[in-house]
Amino acid sequence: MLKITNAEFIISAASKEQFVTSDKPIIAVCGKSNVGKSSFINMLAGRKKLAKVSKDPGRTRLVNYFDFGEFILADLPGYGYASVSKQEKLKWANLLETFFAEKRADHVFALCDIRHNPTADDLQMAEYLYYNLIPFTVIATKADKLSRAQTGRSVQNIATAYKCGVGDIIATSSETRQGLEAVYQKIQAVIDLSKD
Repeated sequence: MLKITNAEFIISAASKEQFVTSDKPIIAVCGKSNVGKSSFINMLAGRKKLAKVSKDPGRTRLVNYFDFGEFILADLPGYGYASVSKQEKLKWANLLETFFAEKRADHVFALCDIRHNPTADDLQMAEYLYYNLIPFTVIATKADKLSRAQTGRSVQNIATAYKCGVGDIIATSSETRQGLEAVYQKIQAVIDLSKD
């Protein structure tokens, strides 16, 4: 079973020249601003402050890379944040586009908030991943905010919206560490696949 003992920040990339290439698999984390990407990354690392958590959405403006030992994690800029200029939004969109066009991810964790239906931006990202044949897993964050029955219903709704199976969605909570084992199993599968 995957064991993460030491995760380290590598670099923030503002352009494709700075994108990390590695023999290790690269797993990207994407999602709209304020969906809990930093909290999710910190949960994976078992550390509180590896990725900076901010109350203000739209803090991740670059591709932030972390070395997790057996894999590299790429934290992508959040999308769908209203309070930035059109120019800034375009810059983020271009950075995301370039990242995926460069085939820099072996797998993507697409984060969405379990309490809400996926947004148009979420679904657009999923369409993009499907279209470009990039394997991804949907991570439904903030599951501690719902009861077990509500979680089940939400996962079903999210699966319908994303046109995937319920088994392709992992409900997580950075507060209670719910779903962490399932995420580790998925990462292990990605690592095993990269060795074939």
